[in-house]
Amino acid sequence: MTDLPPLFTPYTIRGVTLPNRIVLAPMCQYQADDGAPNDWHVAHHGRYASSGIGGAIAEATGVMAEGRISPGCTGIYRDEHVAAWQRVTRLYRKQGIPTFLQIGHAGAKASTKRPWDGAGPLDAGSDEPPWQTVAPSAIPAREGWHTPRALDASEMPAIVNAFAEAARRALAAGFDGVEVHGAHGYLLHSFMSPWSNRRTDGYGGDLAGRMRLPLEVARAIRQAVPSDVPVLYRASCVDGEGGKLTLDDTVTLAGELRSLGVDLMDCSGGGLPSGQRLAAQKPEPGFQVPYADRIRHETGLPTMAVGMITDPTHANAIISEGRADLISMARQMLREPNWPYRAAQELGLKDPASILPQLYAFYLRISA
Repeated sequence: MTDLPPLFTPYTIRGVTLPNRIVLAPMCQYQADDGAPNDWHVAHHGRYASSGIGGAIAEATGVMAEGRISPGCTGIYRDEHVAAWQRVTRLYRKQGIPTFLQIGHAGAKASTKRPWDGAGPLDAGSDEPPWQTVAPSAIPAREGWHTPRALDASEMPAIVNAFAEAARRALAAGFDGVEVHGAHGYLLHSFMSPWSNRRTDGYGGDLAGRMRLPLEVARAIRQAVPSDVPVLYRASCVDGEGGKLTLDDTVTLAGELRSLGVDLMDCSGGGLPSGQRLAAQKPEPGFQVPYADRIRHETGLPTMAVGMITDPTHANAIISEGRADLISMARQMLREPNWPYRAAQELGLKDPASILPQLYAFYLRISA
């Protein structure tokens, strides 16, 4: 195994081994039927099940109906959703690719239109009526958007339980693990950020209060799933420009998550205030890798790097230099679904087609 480029070495998280370090990032499709994935999702994931990736994370999926970003977003809040998701997980399982379901609650950024309809808040007179959004404080995610209702402390246990139940259903649907969505301005990130969390009770104020709900969710999920099942956490490590969440805050969060049994942090950024770019960051390839690097080295929690990583040599260097344990890609995979195969060629992997399990025999036959 020593002659393999680091990007193509296996990686084990608890009882799950990824054949390489390339992970498909979650990509919202906005095509679900009342929360259930359908033929569109099977076609979308079918491209990647034969791409040579090491793992896949399915799109942001609501733990409650009102926690969906839009009416077209997927859910895992009903038992009926389990069978629908099994059509997706079977595709990957046949190729030996581990899958994770990203579970979350959109908070103040819920009840929005699909991107091709404008992506703003749903209108009262539309065919798909809006619903009441919730958040730590009654602050719209964006000017002109719905004003969320501030959650009462008595409602927190139901939200925590919804995440735990979602994790159980995800495993029943065939996923190998779950990723908690704590990024991009959605509910858990909005509790972490001082910009959106103005509470004065035990779920706000100092960092300990703002971390409380994310940590309660992580603890409940860890307790809900077997010990060999990985639990990942996606974090906005810093707010967008004008926000107040710092990388120092997220380093502390990462340490606490590790102590609860979370296995890896997926290190993203931004989302609050909604629509704002990351502060003091130039959008260039790997611009968010420093988050993964610092968290990995200061807390010991493994990390996944994201952010305009498109070049195989760059991706391989991130792994070889120990800056992250995994690489997550979305836009480049949309542009080039067989990116892992090209990366294998460029990095000098012997028999690059070997990363495509069920196609390798065919490759050997036609190459003979």
